[in-house]
Amino acid sequence: MNLAYRRGTASLEEILWHLKRCDARFVPPLSSRVDLADYARRIHGTAVSFEAWEETTDSLVGMINAYLNDLVGQTVYITNVSVIQGYTRQGVASVLLTMCLDYAQASGFKTAKLEVSPENLAAMRLYARFGFETGTETDLGMLLMTRQVGQIVAEGS
Repeated sequence: MNLAYRRGTASLEEILWHLKRCDARFVPPLSSRVDLADYARRIHGTAVSFEAWEETTDSLVGMINAYLNDLVGQTVYITNVSVIQGYTRQGVASVLLTMCLDYAQASGFKTAKLEVSPENLAAMRLYARFGFETGTETDLGMLLMTRQVGQIVAEGS
């Protein structure tokens, strides 16, 4: 695996291709909740993308997208965490999440939030290792998880 990590280089078409490749890996599938083309446009237009690229094929294999536009509340909203099958359990999501949280902290944000399905236990374990705590359930049955951006998380947590 020869990966390069970048920020904000994916085109709209690459983001949409990636979301389609990862669709079934979401719990429930992402396309059951959003129109993928519209979501890709929103992400491309207003979110910051943290990306993992397979260098030999120049393919977008991992991506985190975050909205860093809540300047009043100083909260970064992570809207997408996705890794293509075959690149999972290799630390890709962990590297991307670290990049995102480091960028948010350097940009002055204090809190990070994301939503996750209570059925997606692997994702919940990843977020818990990063210090996210489970909060309330949203109207759509997702769990809201929150953490302080600058918090230090013990290794192996």
